[in-house]
Amino acid sequence: MRRALRDAWMAVILASSAVLVRAQDLAPRAYVITPLHSNAVTLTYGFYSGSLLFNGAVPVTGTTGTYNVPVFTYFHTFGLLGRSANISASIPYAIGTFEGEVNGVDQQIYRSGLLDTTFRLSVNLKGGPAMQVSEYLKWVEKGLMGVSVKVVPPTGQYDPNRLINWGSNRWSFKPEFGYSRRRKHMVLDAYAGLWVFTKNQQSFSATGPQPQTQNPIGSFESHLSYDLKPRLWLSLDGNFWIGGEASLKGVDNPATRQISSRLGVTASVPLSKHQSFKVSYSDDVYTRFGGAYRNVSAAWQYSWLGRPQ
Repeated sequence: MRRALRDAWMAVILASSAVLVRAQDLAPRAYVITPLHSNAVTLTYGFYSGSLLFNGAVPVTGTTGTYNVPVFTYFHTFGLLGRSANISASIPYAIGTFEGEVNGVDQQIYRSGLLDTTFRLSVNLKGGPAMQVSEYLKWVEKGLMGVSVKVVPPTGQYDPNRLINWGSNRWSFKPEFGYSRRRKHMVLDAYAGLWVFTKNQQSFSATGPQPQTQNPIGSFESHLSYDLKPRLWLSLDGNFWIGGEASLKGVDNPATRQISSRLGVTASVPLSKHQSFKVSYSDDVYTRFGGAYRNVSAAWQYSWLGRPQ
């Protein structure tokens, strides 16, 4: 009986992975242009709650998760071959509880620890040359095109003998193309990306750690935002994900293929010359397999100009 329960809970790793749930966070104006040597530190608090859906892959019902994720992020801009570019690093920590019923037996798991760190490099391709402040003040934003890549190394808390882990014990990569178009006070953003994963050599299994792989996940995201005043804006956000079928020991499980979509809103408010505050809300529209979460987040940002000392 114990082995049956442990086997059933194995799939929770994929469905409740905070790394993938956070990866679905909506990010309006992700390809915005700022002057050379712009810097920012951001402190974000995110609250997630909702259900875990298994699409019949395992006999698990009534599964829910609630967790909190504070994140520290550093951002810096520079010039790359004459184009505007930026790099950022985010270090998240998570505290949460997952519970559900497996074959009529209630199960509950509490976890607290580091998630995998995320690094992002973005480079403008069209519409945003590298500019000093004096040049930037004269620049008129129209259409922007850029590319980015996210790299997520396996730095989070992970134990192959545990069913639920904050870390993924694998590398994740997301190349993405972004387009942004401004028309007076309106800004339209559209992104298309692909998450690619390396093999987790020590995924949980009732018979001992086993290799686990996951197919790529296509991601599409769009935002429509409006400037009420300089640095004061509102945005309507949405995304769509598809793919990610998983396999354990080389055996595919078609029921783990993900199809999901989210809708949300974001507001950014300036507090002073160097400070701003952003709040967002998003909710699940449709999920075939994985986490159907509501998310509320708040972020404080301090920005400045100058080379890091």
